[in-house]
Amino acid sequence: MPHTHVAGSIHADAMASRPTWLVRPDDLNWLNPALWPAGVERAGDGAMTLVGRPLTELTEQFGSPAYFVDEAEFRARARAFAQAFDDWDVYYAGKAFLCRGVARWIDQEGLGLDVCSGNELMVALRAGFPPHRIGFHGNNKSLAELRLGLEAGVGHVIVDSLDEIERIEALAQELDVKAKVLVRVTTGVEAHTHEYIATAHEDQKFGFSILGGHALMALVRCQTSPWIDLAGVHSHIGSQIFETDAFQVAAQRTMRVMAQFRDATGTNLAELNLGGGFGIAYTADDTPPTPAGLKDSLSLIVERARADYDLGQLRLAIEPGRAICGPAMVAVYTVGTVKVVELDGGAQRVYVAVDGGMSDNIRPALYAAEYSALLANRASSAPPALCRVVGKHCEGGDILVRDVFLPADIAPGDLIAVPAAGAYARSMASNYNYLARPPVVAVDAERAYPLLRRETLDDLLALDLG
Repeated sequence: MPHTHVAGSIHADAMASRPTWLVRPDDLNWLNPALWPAGVERAGDGAMTLVGRPLTELTEQFGSPAYFVDEAEFRARARAFAQAFDDWDVYYAGKAFLCRGVARWIDQEGLGLDVCSGNELMVALRAGFPPHRIGFHGNNKSLAELRLGLEAGVGHVIVDSLDEIERIEALAQELDVKAKVLVRVTTGVEAHTHEYIATAHEDQKFGFSILGGHALMALVRCQTSPWIDLAGVHSHIGSQIFETDAFQVAAQRTMRVMAQFRDATGTNLAELNLGGGFGIAYTADDTPPTPAGLKDSLSLIVERARADYDLGQLRLAIEPGRAICGPAMVAVYTVGTVKVVELDGGAQRVYVAVDGGMSDNIRPALYAAEYSALLANRASSAPPALCRVVGKHCEGGDILVRDVFLPADIAPGDLIAVPAAGAYARSMASNYNYLARPPVVAVDAERAYPLLRRETLDDLLALDLG
């Protein structure tokens, strides 16, 4: 089925009753398995549970708002990619959500890890993550960050500019090491995704453009350096991608420049990282592919392109992005106020305000990302009401779920659960209006334990020098 992107238009008519995909539900208590972790169920009293633990009890113990991650779901998703791509390298996206506990899970499941800053790299190293399985991204890595990566012995530095190549050379010579790198190329593919998360069209900040020979020049520049070990090419076309069509064009263009490099230098590049950024289900309209389905499609794409350019065997890699951690986490909020607003034409919308907001999930405000939500602390037989779940911040755009049907008897004190909260919500969280960031709590069959504790006002005031 065709997909409309999760981001949508931020300038959509605020008075529209609801998006075309949002249908009036027959059962407001139904848990759509495509949206929720496998460990989420409803108990006999109708309250939602996670791995057998009622969300009401979890919020009593850890507070609200909070993120709860189904550890078994997280690990199962990591394992599914590792098994489907058993002859490829699979890199978990640290930017989606990273802490020391998650880094250990990823290590135990045998995946690699991509990081985008020196601090992300330091988190991984302090968790004991093997540095040779780390890919170090970033379009503007500082000298200190590059030094950290080279001293740690990261598996690849993904170079993004000529300035960075010069920095790497100087540091490698100083440290008497040889830096293993991939060159990030910009393929000119316009992925069907939001402008802010499409990363392979020409007019953006990442990589070396294939057009004009910039990518080939960077490859030759690295190959001729005595301090750089050029392993291959990195390509990334965007994020929240459902179809593999764009990868076909990207693979063709990427391998063409690899063949041009071979013809110019007589050297075959050994590695190709196709990136990834595979989509997940935020609403019932989203139907993401399975890891096995992705492997079948991408393998066929790669083999066709490799044959077209007579390239030898390649070590291949992907970066699934949010597809591992995103669906494994649930955000839970407490309702504070309920307000009915009259719309044009006699329609009504119910504004349900909760104790979080854009500080714990900026994506809806940033690019109108769409989410789902359910009443979590009880079942309800009330009729559905078209609601908008909003936060407590002093911003009109502080919207968490733009359009959702919730029971008409929704009331202060109720809990709202939002699925697919694992990717970017906590990573992009802020302290706007001096709100403290929520905790991330792992839940398994034996226990519930914090991966990240809740921030406190004391934490924030510790930065204030008065």
